[in-house]
Amino acid sequence: MSIDVRPAHRSDISALSIVLGRAFHQDPVTTWMLPDPAARRAKLHRVFAAMTRHHHLDGGGVELAERDGEIGAAALWDPPGRWQHRRREELLALPRLLLTFGRLVGRGAELSNLMKKAHPEEPHWYLAVIGSEPVLRGGGFGHALMQTRLDRVDAEHAPAYLESSKADNVPYYSRFGFEVTGEIALPDGGPTLWPMWRAPR
Repeated sequence: MSIDVRPAHRSDISALSIVLGRAFHQDPVTTWMLPDPAARRAKLHRVFAAMTRHHHLDGGGVELAERDGEIGAAALWDPPGRWQHRRREELLALPRLLLTFGRLVGRGAELSNLMKKAHPEEPHWYLAVIGSEPVLRGGGFGHALMQTRLDRVDAEHAPAYLESSKADNVPYYSRFGFEVTGEIALPDGGPTLWPMWRAPR
């Protein structure tokens, strides 16, 4: 059966956040921010729910890839000029972040500050998060999300930007035209992120 890509709605937040929580369970950055595997399994979805509800959804860049009504992957994009979280959005998300990370919530602030410093100033589409249901990974869901959004980006003759949290994913994004522009090294033994830029086409 074919994969369908559609915009997400508020009623999708719970389901898509669970998919993203599972997708990022073994991610180097989320492992650094929340080292206990059981805590990640139980709590990580709260972060994606808060991000989606209080920031990304209003920008119109949240999309789902489905097959037969089952979510296989989700992507959180921000349109040009919309990538920075407003103060109100941060305050609304804060209770969920505190419940998730507890005393390690400061690591999230460090991560955010470093990412902001590296973020390009030129208007662009920003892929903040993309993740597939682990048991469905390799089934084309992520590819469908990337291609659908990049078709729109190209129609607007706009650039795009992301940060890869895994070295293994850099070649994947490169196939879509993204190029590494540097490195973001996290403190306290944290992992490295690779900023990647895709020039207008």
